[in-house]
Amino acid sequence: MGQFSPRIVGALLSDRASQLAIGLFGANFVVAVLALREVRGSDTGTVPGLTVLVSYLLMLASLLALVLFVHHAGQGMRASGLIDLVGDRTRDLIDSSFPPPDRLTPGSTDPAVVTAPEPGNVVRVDRAGLVAAARRAGCVLELVPVMGDFVPGGAPLFRIHPAPGPAPDVVAAAARLRAEDVARLVLVGAERVHSEDAAYGVRKLVDIAERSIAQPFDDPTTTLQALHRLHDLLRQLAVRPLPDGEHRDDAGVVRLVERTLSWDGYVRLAFDEIRLAGASTPQVTRRLSAALQDLKAVAPPDRQAPLDRQLRLLTAAVHRAYDDDEDITAALTPDSEGIGSGADVTVPAPLGSDRPDAVERPGARLVG
Repeated sequence: MGQFSPRIVGALLSDRASQLAIGLFGANFVVAVLALREVRGSDTGTVPGLTVLVSYLLMLASLLALVLFVHHAGQGMRASGLIDLVGDRTRDLIDSSFPPPDRLTPGSTDPAVVTAPEPGNVVRVDRAGLVAAARRAGCVLELVPVMGDFVPGGAPLFRIHPAPGPAPDVVAAAARLRAEDVARLVLVGAERVHSEDAAYGVRKLVDIAERSIAQPFDDPTTTLQALHRLHDLLRQLAVRPLPDGEHRDDAGVVRLVERTLSWDGYVRLAFDEIRLAGASTPQVTRRLSAALQDLKAVAPPDRQAPLDRQLRLLTAAVHRAYDDDEDITAALTPDSEGIGSGADVTVPAPLGSDRPDAVERPGARLVG
């Protein structure tokens, strides 16, 4: 009630699975109490066998129901579970209470468009099956949503394009394709999952980091822990080729195209929200500076621009958050631990005072 809405409790109480589990627990208790009345003293040795057997069976059923009930309640208490519970019931109400439209939505009658039969997030795509289906139909399929996107029921799922060649016929290709079979090759679920969606892992780490520095939590150390893993993930991506979204058949012909997240998209997903939310927290800004400087050291030249953009915006945000020049300098000093390993708070390694590269740094002293 406090986290979501007090009006959500009514939907939870009317959940049929929860009612059945509670009813089974109550029945087990009633049968056990009634069976105890029939059990005589030790002098007679009378035990109602059938009643005791029923009690045992109900006990085993209750144990099984308890495990399933805890799992069901845990799933239902999640944000996505509560949202889907209300959304599904309201959608059923709309279907039963409002007449169907006189004319269908744009694209639903277009033979070159395959619509989604049910709402949900795209969680898995059978790309090999789609390539094979497009090759048999002699066309190119374009997956409209990005992996992880929410697709409303009836919204475009695929667009059919003619394959390269003489006299392409999209209508004929769509007829050979069978929209129902193609739609089944894309799995939609109640929420995003990690199976094929690397951006979802970044998204969850950003949520943790942003919530940790939001009031009333104000826990920048947890934000730093999330930033450690975000830094590591982007460091792995910085030097790797990203998929171009084109999938070819055995003959090398493009049969399936999809939009994929670019390097700029990953950088913005990882840092934009944290930078805006944590500009006034020196631990966060120092950790962001350290991560961005390290990524610039390993990223190839064509991937430097998004990192430069983040550094430029971070500098501007820190200048807006602080008035004192020393605070600004401190907040922008790279530090992999927020405040703990930056050049302004540590002592450099003992290189010897006679070394030509032993330079005194602010806040540090040479030893050795």
